[in-house]
Amino acid sequence: MGSQWRTASLDDSAWRPQAGLSRQARAAEQDVAAGGREYRLIPGASKPVLASIYFRRVAGRRVYAYLRWADRGQTSEKFVCEIDRPSRMENLMLAWAKASEEQMLASVPAKPKSASSQSWASSETVRRQMQANKSRDTKPELALRSRIHQMGLRYRVGARPVPGIRRTADIVFTRVRVAVFLDGCYWHGCPEHYRPARRNEQFWREKIEGNRVRDAETDRLLREAGWTVVRVWEHEEIDAAAERVRTVVLSRRAERQGSTARPPGKERAVAAIVD
Repeated sequence: MGSQWRTASLDDSAWRPQAGLSRQARAAEQDVAAGGREYRLIPGASKPVLASIYFRRVAGRRVYAYLRWADRGQTSEKFVCEIDRPSRMENLMLAWAKASEEQMLASVPAKPKSASSQSWASSETVRRQMQANKSRDTKPELALRSRIHQMGLRYRVGARPVPGIRRTADIVFTRVRVAVFLDGCYWHGCPEHYRPARRNEQFWREKIEGNRVRDAETDRLLREAGWTVVRVWEHEEIDAAAERVRTVVLSRRAERQGSTARPPGKERAVAAIVD
């Protein structure tokens, strides 16, 4: 990540906090990305501190993530990584995961003094659900990719279908222009399983609605660029979802060839790409 020079700047919405967002809502946003509200022990700090991820644009088009914390009246920060995801929440989750991977912090359960200082989650079930959310390589995504691969189809992973459109699809069939998105039921507002949070209700309602709007815009932009978009909910049965993807891919292949689709498995395999 960050090894190639950028041709376009990262959208402000992918790293700047929402205008007018309250301090409490910003704290909740950090808690979601980090997997819960905890005091995090920073190497060199005198005691467990409450850290956060901060983004800053540097070197022209690049945006870097920093781990920031206050100790003994002084604010410190440490570089974590470069970010490149399309949404602020995805970039926060990426940075927290990277900080943990690089052992920049160690989690220590917090001891809240009052109910107002407890986790943002409305229940332990919701908290576990949020902790399980990842922006990439989720269990449903891995299962879907495996099943599609077994069908003889080859694809790219985590790639942008159109270079000029800052959208990353989970699975991309470049030759036939098919982009597959596997949407989490909570983050994308599944009509069957999404349940709004009871705390910070307005913030989360606007957040999920914003994701829905962005999904619709993504579909429109890709269709206008000549792509077919397939969206799969994480709760869908994997075999059925994979068959749906296969049907679309073979249909587009047949259209491209102007005849019947050739047998699957002939398309050259392309190595997975990590953004």
